[in-house]
Amino acid sequence: QVQLVESGGGLVQAGGSLRLSCAASRSIFSIKFMGWYRQAPGKQRELVATITSGGITNYGDSVKGRFTIARDNNKNTVYLQMNSLKPEDTAVYYCNAVTLSPYWGQGTQVTVSS
Repeated sequence: QVQLVESGGGLVQAGGSLRLSCAASRSIFSIKFMGWYRQAPGKQRELVATITSGGITNYGDSVKGRFTIARDNNKNTVYLQMNSLKPEDTAVYYCNAVTLSPYWGQGTQVTVSS
C-alpha cells in the first residue's frame, strides 16, 4: 500500500510553467510504474505522463515536448515539470502508482489563464 500526496498546482498565465510534486508514503524504488493523469471538467481522466522504475518515460500526445516527468527514488517523489502551459492544460492533476493495485493521490488543481 502507498499513499500519494500531490502539490505544486496553482494559477498560471498561458506560456508559464509549474512543477508538480507527488510524495509517496513509502519507498518507490520497487514501484515499476508511476505517473500523472489529469481530468478536466466534463471530460474523462487522461494520461499525462508515466515513468518506469528504469526511467523509461511515456507522454500523452498533447503534452509531448512541453512536459517532463522525473522520479527521485531517494526522496520517494515523482515530479512533473510543465512548460509552455496552455489554457487547455487546465485540469485536476492526479499522481498514480501501480503496484499490485493502482493507487491515486487526491489531486492538485492547475488553472491556466489565457
